[in-house]
Parts: sequence; C-alpha cells; structure tokens
Amino acid sequence: MNNEQYSSQLQDNDTISIRAELEKYLIHWKWFVLGITIALLGAFLYLRYSTPKYSASATILIKNDKKGGISDELAAFEDLGIVGGSSKNIDNEIEIIKSRKLLTDVVNKLNLNINYITQGRVKESEIYLKKPFSFISLDSNENLNTLDTIFSVQILSESKFNLLDFNNNKVSESQFNQIIEDPYLGKFKITKDLNFNNETIGQTVQVKINPINKIIDLYKKEINVSPINKKSSVLKITLQSAIKEKAEDIIDELVSQYNLDAIQDKKEVSEKTNSFITERLKSIGSELGRIDGNVESFKNKNNITDIQSEVEITLQTNTENRQKLIEASTELSLAKSLSKELNNVDFLPANLGLSDPNIGKSISEYNQLISQLKRLEKSAGSKNTVLIEVQQNLANLKSSLSRSLNNTVKSLQTKVNTLQRESGRFNSKISSIPTKEREFLDIARQQEIIAGLYSYLLKKKEETAISLTATAVPNAKIIDKAYSSNIPVSPKRKIIYLAALLLGLIIPFIFLYLRDLLDTKVHTKKDLEDLTNIPFLGDIPHSETKEKIVINSGARSSTAEAFRLIRTNLDFMLPNNNTGIGKTIFVTSTTSGEGKSFTSINLAASLSLSGKKVILVGMDLRAPKITEYLEIPDRKGITNFITNDSITLDSLKFSIDEIPNLDIIASGAIPPNPAELLMTNRVASVFTELKNSYDYVIIDTAPVNLVTDTLLISKYSDMVLYVTRANYLDKRMLVVPQNLYKDKKLPNLAIVLNDTDLKRGYGYGYGYGYGYGIPEENNIPWYKRIFN
Repeated sequence: MNNEQYSSQLQDNDTISIRAELEKYLIHWKWFVLGITIALLGAFLYLRYSTPKYSASATILIKNDKKGGISDELAAFEDLGIVGGSSKNIDNEIEIIKSRKLLTDVVNKLNLNINYITQGRVKESEIYLKKPFSFISLDSNENLNTLDTIFSVQILSESKFNLLDFNNNKVSESQFNQIIEDPYLGKFKITKDLNFNNETIGQTVQVKINPINKIIDLYKKEINVSPINKKSSVLKITLQSAIKEKAEDIIDELVSQYNLDAIQDKKEVSEKTNSFITERLKSIGSELGRIDGNVESFKNKNNITDIQSEVEITLQTNTENRQKLIEASTELSLAKSLSKELNNVDFLPANLGLSDPNIGKSISEYNQLISQLKRLEKSAGSKNTVLIEVQQNLANLKSSLSRSLNNTVKSLQTKVNTLQRESGRFNSKISSIPTKEREFLDIARQQEIIAGLYSYLLKKKEETAISLTATAVPNAKIIDKAYSSNIPVSPKRKIIYLAALLLGLIIPFIFLYLRDLLDTKVHTKKDLEDLTNIPFLGDIPHSETKEKIVINSGARSSTAEAFRLIRTNLDFMLPNNNTGIGKTIFVTSTTSGEGKSFTSINLAASLSLSGKKVILVGMDLRAPKITEYLEIPDRKGITNFITNDSITLDSLKFSIDEIPNLDIIASGAIPPNPAELLMTNRVASVFTELKNSYDYVIIDTAPVNLVTDTLLISKYSDMVLYVTRANYLDKRMLVVPQNLYKDKKLPNLAIVLNDTDLKRGYGYGYGYGYGYGIPEENNIPWYKRIFN
C-alpha cells in the first residue's frame, strides 16, 4: 500500500512538473504568435520575390553499349588482334556528355553567354524567348568569349535606340542593324527580333555578356546526367533553370551536339580506316607480285612441277604414325602400372582406356569381389565358407588378370617397337628431301600468307566502304525530348512555410529557454519550495500603482488581497497565548532592496484595518527606510530612545493620514555602533513596553546577510517574516534563510515572496482570481500591455 501511495505521489509530481514547464512557455504565447507571424510574413515575401526554378529533363538510349565493345569501323580489325579490349560504358558516355567541348558548342550555338535582363520594381528578370532584339558580334568568337561587361539598350522607336553604359549614361544613339564599333565590345550590331512590337518602344533592356568559361563552369555543375538504374544504358539528363524553355533548349542542344560529335568521330575513324586499308593493299599487292615472280623463276630454274603434294603426303603419314606411337606408349605405361597394382589387395582403377575389353571386364569383376571381401571381413569369421569362397574366386581372377596384363604388355611393346621403326623410316625420307624443295616450300608458304592477307583486306575494304554510308546514325536515341513541368522545383512553398512555422516557434522557444537557463533568480513559490523547507506564508504580487501603501479599507487590488491573505495566515503561524501580551513580528530579508520596508508597512496597515492595535518600529539602524519610504522628514526614533534615558517611547510615536490607526516609531539617527546599541537593556524595555500596549508589534529589521543586528534581537520575536523578492534575489542566496531555519537562529521563521508576477501564479499555474488584482493599465504603454 505504501509503495502504491509513493508511486502515485511520484506521478503527481511528474504531472505538476510537466504542467509547470509547459506553462512557463505558454504564458509567453504572444511571443510565439509574433514569431510565427513574422516568420510566415518573411516566408511570403521570400516566395513573392524569389525567382522560381523549374526542372527540365530528357532521356536518351546509348546505342552499342557493350562491355569491351569497339566501334563498327574498328571491328574490321578485331579478328586480326589489331584493336579490341577497350571499354565503352555508361560512365564514359556521361563524362563525354558533360565535357567542356560539348558544353562549349552548346553555349556558342544558343549564345548562352549573352543574357537580356529587364529591371522590375524589386528584382531583375531575364527574358529569353520574348527578347525584342539580339546582340550580334561581328568579331571573332575569341574576343566575344572573353568579354565580361554589362550595357543597356533603350529602345526609342522602331528604328532607333540609345546605347547606355553600366551607369545608364548615354554612350551613343544608333539604328537597328547598323554596325557599331566600340573599343571594348568591338564590332557588333543590334538586330530586331520577331518579338519586337510597339509595346517594347521606350523599354530599357540590360545586356549582360559573360566569359564563356564562366558559363561552361556553371552548367557543368548544374547539368546532371545519370543512368535510370545500374544495369540500364538509358541516361536521364536534368537541368534546373529559372526559365524552363531555356533549360529545355539547353538539354536538347546538348543531346544534338553529343550525337553530332559521335557521328564526326565515326566518320573520321571510317575515313582513316579506308585510307589505311587502301595503302596496305597497294603495298601487299606489290609484295604478292614479287613473290609470284620468285615462284615462277624457282620452278623454271629447277624443273619442279608439283613435288609439294608428295611432301605433304609424307608429312601427313609421319604425323599419323607419331600419333599412333604416342597412343601405344601411353597404353603400355598404363598396363605396366596396373600389373604393379595387382600386388596389393585393393581396388583397381577402372576405365583406363586399354584396347583389350576383357581386361576392363575382369577389373570390374575384381573390384566387385574386393568390395564383397571387405564387407565379409567385417561381419564374418575367418572360417566362414562364403568368405573362403570369395577369397578363392579373388585369387583365381587375380591370376587370370595378371596373365592377361602380361600378354597385353608384351603385345604393346611389340607394337611400340614397330611404330618407332616406322617413325625412323619417315624421318629419313623427310630428311632426304632436297634443300631446294624446302626452299620452294618456304617461298610457297610466303605466297600463301601474302595472298590470304590481300584477299582479307579486299573484303574489309568493301565492308568499310559500306560502313562509311552508315556514320550518319546518331550514337544516342532520344526516348523523351526535354520537358519541364509548370510546377517549380524550388523554392518549395510548403516546405518554406513549414520551415517558417517551425522557425517562428523555435526562435521564441530558444530565447525563452536560454533566458530561463541563464536565469538564477527566484521567481515563484515553487523555486522556494525546491530549495528550502521554510514554511511559505504567501506571496505579494507586483503593484502596478505608485502608491506606497497599497492596502486600505476600500482597496481591491491583487496586492491588497495578498496582504489580507498573509494577515489571515499569520493566525496559523503565531503561537496562541492568553496572557494578553502582544505578538512581535520581525520583518527581514537577505539583502537590501527586497521590499522589506514595503512589506512591514503594508502588513502593519493590514493588521490595523482588522481592528487591532498595531505599531510599526524601524529597527534597521544602519539604513533606516521607513521615513524615507513614507516620504516624511527624518525624526527621532529607537536610536535616540536607547541612547537617551529621558526620552519615552510615547514621545517617538507618530502616525500618517493614510493609516490613522497605525502608530509608527522611526529608526532615528544612524549610530556609529548599531550592534552594541541593540545589546543594551533599553532594547529589552522597548519590546516589553510595546508588547504590553499593542496587539501586534511589527519590527522592520536589518537584512540578515549583511549584518548581525537582526540575530542580536531575534530572541524578542514571536515570529520572523523573511521577505524574498521575486526576479531579484539569486537562488543561491536561499541558502542563507535555509541555514537560519535549520539552525533555528530565527524563531518561527516563515517566508514571503514579494513582487511576484501575477501571471506566473504560484508556479503551479494558478494565481489570484475572482475579479481581484486587476492592475491599472492606463499609464502602461501599449506594447507592454501586449507583451507583459
């Protein structure tokens, strides 16, 4: 049961903590609304005046994309081993498409280094399709490609215009299609386009000429070429631009230039191939004619007709004999090896390719008997009849197989000897061929090689001539021409508005979070409860009025109600006694400036309104504040009473018009030794006399963290009211009242939180309500009323 209560208490504490954290930000909801409003307005203005970008894309199929492939023209020499092994893959084609050479051709073809710009009210806009005129340079491209300048053309009429410099100063007045010479621009002319009309008259268009390398670098970064998947030869070319028609033209022209470049390469290769084959045919034709003449001369000189046929027959027979010798030698070696294997009682290798089929059959039977013998040896005894029968059969088969192998070895040995003798005979016959015949064979062989190469080149020449007519076929097949949607890809409106919304929430949150993180001040009752265990008597909201005394019989402000609540709570804190002696309440604080005097005066006023006899005594002898706070002249007080025996307390009492039922005794003159004065017997007589005459004696004492005055007279108090000012006192200073409470140096200590924010409440999300505490906002500026 205790565990359940403890768990329930933890859940309650967590709920309160989460709610407090949320309300810490929710009380500043106006800042979040302002942040969101400003962020959304900024997003709207950004989208309104930013230049949208459109994405254009095209898809092409790269033809003849095969691993290790070569061009059709070079394929003429592929079977000769002259070319081949090069790889034409998608990555190479992507680099070719994005090469500076092709981009240079595209820029020059579309004049992309020349931009025509019109000035709007907020931003500049490029005109591409609807430009009224064109700038045409009559100098070489080298001069135009290095220009980096801006000038303007002010259209005056259908035939005239003004040429303006960068600062819109008039340079000259010229006519359309008139050749103009400029020291910087060189020779050029301005020609009217089809879009020229009466509406363009009076318009000023800015012409911006960029260096071609700058434009090439720009498009090299912005053009994206990628395969649609890893195994496909289909490429997708994408480009983003503020003018979708311009992006489409660039992509289409890039594909066109890629095909033209590939066609030109094919044409160049075909022409060089054809030229190479023609030259080789001339050279090989001459060589073939010379060899044919040598053959004819050799035969005439040596009276030789067709001896080559006989030589070929001899060579062929010798080759066949050598092959038979190799086969017989191999079989002889296998038979000998098999005879040796018979000495071991184990399986014999089968299917060795011996010419005698009976041996292969016997080996198969032998292996079966060996297998049967091994199984019987594991399961039967040595005298088993079946085992003995198998052993006998195996011995008989082994003896028969041994005789067959010996006969085979003898037969093969005889065959090998015969074939060796035949081989010697053929070698002798070949060596007896006359040297002149061998020379004739060499000449004939050269003739055959050269004739074959000549025929091959003639064939390839015809194939190359056919391929020359096919070089106009483009390397890339256009699947989809460049197309751009009317929906811009950037800026993305939804993402911008969402980011603005989040930014409008995050910036105020970060500001409030950092402010709260760096803030070490006491703000709410919860701060006091987290850092101390001193009884909490109440809090005093911030007073919006300039009045020093905020409570009277008709006061309805939140501050007045707070003092009434504190007055009620005092009954629960003060000890009950029926002796008729008044109760002494000390009012102190940690440091000066926390509203100690304000609290003591208004608390005394609150008690006096309840019909009690109350006196307020200023015993902060070092820095008296009561007379200064009430804006009355300094007068004699406690200091004078302690130092002068002839002065009575009644002579020191006074009252003010705002609180006629409240008696007040000031601190008096500031003494040089306040601590010593508070230790005299006269101080004890002050408390004795006042407690006998009044129901409540309110003592405004010195701050406890600065001096020891309050501690010296704390023995005379029935209760100590410790004032802590919100948004003023550092939380680390709460260790002072906590130690005083723990060490019981101040009797019956209770804490009061002064100058709290009414909207913060107690730190738990509630404050004064029921129509109380309505501040006077007449003198508060409007921006403070909104964001207070």
